[in-house]
Amino acid sequence: MALFFDREWFDAKLAASHLSQADIARALGIGDVQIAEIWKDQRELSAKDVTILAALLAVSAEDIALHAGISTPIPKSQPTLAELAQRLARVEAELAQIKTQLREGHRS
Repeated sequence: MALFFDREWFDAKLAASHLSQADIARALGIGDVQIAEIWKDQRELSAKDVTILAALLAVSAEDIALHAGISTPIPKSQPTLAELAQRLARVEAELAQIKTQLREGHRS
């Protein structure tokens, strides 16, 4: 993890994406002064900012956080539909087991 905001890395990613700092500022809903503060490591990124930057620069949130400075939060990833379906199947299986155990307990 970078100790400070890695301007060179971000500038290279901006160039590769054909974006400017002004484009990033608009996407983050901030002004030129605030984006300049980020580039000078005088303003921290929020988890929401990290997510937006990752989408704009086509990199992972972890990459953004890695290059944005030591205190930058890494947003929690959202589970995929497949992961949610697996969780639901496990919960339903456990619930069925509990119901069976309760029925058997009432028969005893």
